Amino acid sequence: MKRDFLAVTDFSKAEIYETFRIAKALKADVKAGKPHHYFANETMAMIFAKPSLRTRVSFETGMVQFGGHALYLGPSDISIGKREAVKDISRVISRYNNWIMARLFLHEHMIELAKYASVPVINGLTDYNHPCQIMADMLTIYEHRGQVEDQKVVFIGDGNNVCNSFLNFASVIPYHFVLAAPEGYDPDPETLAKAKAAGISEIEIVRDPIAAAKDADVLYTDVWTSMGQEVERRKRVNDFKGFQINNELLSYAKSDALVMHCLPAHYEEEITESVIDGPHSVVFDEAENRMHAQKAVMVMLAISNGADITI
Repeated sequence: MKRDFLAVTDFSKAEIYETFRIAKALKADVKAGKPHHYFANETMAMIFAKPSLRTRVSFETGMVQFGGHALYLGPSDISIGKREAVKDISRVISRYNNWIMARLFLHEHMIELAKYASVPVINGLTDYNHPCQIMADMLTIYEHRGQVEDQKVVFIGDGNNVCNSFLNFASVIPYHFVLAAPEGYDPDPETLAKAKAAGISEIEIVRDPIAAAKDADVLYTDVWTSMGQEVERRKRVNDFKGFQINNELLSYAKSDALVMHCLPAHYEEEITESVIDGPHSVVFDEAENRMHAQKAVMVMLAISNGADITI
């Protein structure tokens, strides 16, 4: 049976670490100018219900580096779930392409896409989760710290799709995850419950960002208003006052703390420009690692689905 990557929990602990190893090897190949055409002449259909910079460029560039080609299908090209049934889109695209990557609003559409596809499906984001982002984030921490276990990662902001993926990761690999968010902005309750029930990570939700930041190894944030929430912007900006990563908040973390942001950043809202451009920031290492982590996920899926690839 084919394997997809719809959530971090689709991979075991051993597979996640193997993905990191492969990502680092692929990254070294790129830096050395060494080609790795593991998917020569293959095509990836990229379905975008939401626009993106990093997701599109990283997957499209990654496919070129693999010797393949990616097709961009924007919101007006498909209108997934509106103009045509999701299952029909999935079955048709599978006849043309070797891979499907989708960046959607509804997670239910992602699940249906994978159910009816005969080729691997990779989740490039839904309103529920963002597994490719977390793989890149944790790869970045792994590169800078030599480990992800025992790290205190403090997410300052909304309990959104990225936060849900941090919780999914916490149910597979042990680390200390803290969400600092105002009342009413907690993560998906079922995901939170499952992560706590796994019993391998320390998980906290607090309302005081200063208390959360104390002794943090990593301070992480995301925009306060995600795509599709624009009508809530004024309320959210008001509710998140005091939840900004700035130099003062950073002073409560460890002296060598890393600062991360999945981008795009709204400067002087969730993070200050001085911090994102400062010595603690690994934001652009993290952005670069989207491509390397995603390519490694593809290799892992291909090997799981029977491909003969050795890295």
